[in-house]
Amino acid sequence: MKIYKFGGASVKDAQGVKNVATVLEKTGEKDLVIVVSAMGKMTNAFEGLIDMYFKNPKEIKPLISEIYEYHKAILDILFSNENHPIFEKTRSWIKKLSSFLKANKSTNHAFVYDQVVCFGELISTTIISEYLNENGFKNTFLDVRSCIKTDATYRDAKVDWETTQSNIKKLVSSKGITITQGFLASEKTNNFTTTLGREGSDYTAGIFAYCLDADSVSIWKDVPGVLNADPRYFSKTTLLKHISYREAIELAFYGASVIHPKTLQPLQRKEIPLFVKSFLNPLDKGTCVGKGVTLDPMTSCFILKRDQVLISLSSLDFSYMMEDNISEVFNLFHTFQMRVTLMQNSAISFSVCVENKYNTLEKLLSKLKRRFKVKVNEGVTIYTVRHALAKEIKALSENKTVLLKQDTQETVQLVIKD
Repeated sequence: MKIYKFGGASVKDAQGVKNVATVLEKTGEKDLVIVVSAMGKMTNAFEGLIDMYFKNPKEIKPLISEIYEYHKAILDILFSNENHPIFEKTRSWIKKLSSFLKANKSTNHAFVYDQVVCFGELISTTIISEYLNENGFKNTFLDVRSCIKTDATYRDAKVDWETTQSNIKKLVSSKGITITQGFLASEKTNNFTTTLGREGSDYTAGIFAYCLDADSVSIWKDVPGVLNADPRYFSKTTLLKHISYREAIELAFYGASVIHPKTLQPLQRKEIPLFVKSFLNPLDKGTCVGKGVTLDPMTSCFILKRDQVLISLSSLDFSYMMEDNISEVFNLFHTFQMRVTLMQNSAISFSVCVENKYNTLEKLLSKLKRRFKVKVNEGVTIYTVRHALAKEIKALSENKTVLLKQDTQETVQLVIKD
């Protein structure tokens, strides 16, 4: 048993769906769980729908129509018979979406988000399952919400591993192909849909691999594997052939976008290798994350995170910034859902970079200013370099305003004002 995961970019259009079949044909794997994301930018489209629902619910009908037409355009290419059941199945998901939005009384944004955004994955997997069945790859469609059970922390649910493993072993055959959704789950009490965090489809693949003792996980992307830097920002990049679990977790923690941070932990526990491969060249080796050498080749790795907020705190009376002060600060970060991406402290000051993901910065600052002197720099960029050379750090710093630098044995971080 192996796990394949296809992201939104790899199934963004009809050709992408056809390419899933090509990958299966070329790799020749027969016993698979295939985890699929929403198509293309559909998650963004559903997020726009949710925003409009809360702002002006009378205006959501055109947005729902756009979502349907996007998928129908793909269906028209994939299925020549207009009476094929897939058309009605797709319309049925759209009707369920509309019915939920009409009947819903909840004002909890996170709850509504999970109940709505899930239709992206449900529609994409329905289409892909039907297409593969039509083209010689018989498969079983599985609603992942019947397997992965979580708490009721909407948008970032915590997995109940014992119940989830029991469900997966009961519902997933070790033979043949199973098609299911990434990112989605359901809470145990009422079976409402939950989600595992943005980009959580990789995590879904890790969950299935762990519960099924899979041989491997392959994440299929539009890149040849894991690169040592994002080619959008760096002109020269190197393909990493092998990364150790520890190094991959470090890279993910600092924000490398190729691998989801939570994906690696269940795989490492059972030493299940993860491959990041190109869906355009499926026979290429790509990158393997597993046991063994830290990096092959050993090279510096560059990670860039934009739109960060640097908050510098100092005590009003020049007293030390000790555990009680810092504990209070982190409680506020938790309350206002601020993810800390870097921190540094001295005797009387404490600096952190955070992501203002939920637009709670002003409320947080209001609380902090009651106890501390506060200085804020918004829109900063963090450059993180693993295994850096001195000349590389010098080049990154050249002609830039460096607000903060942190240097450890294996990692250098620079906070730079754009």
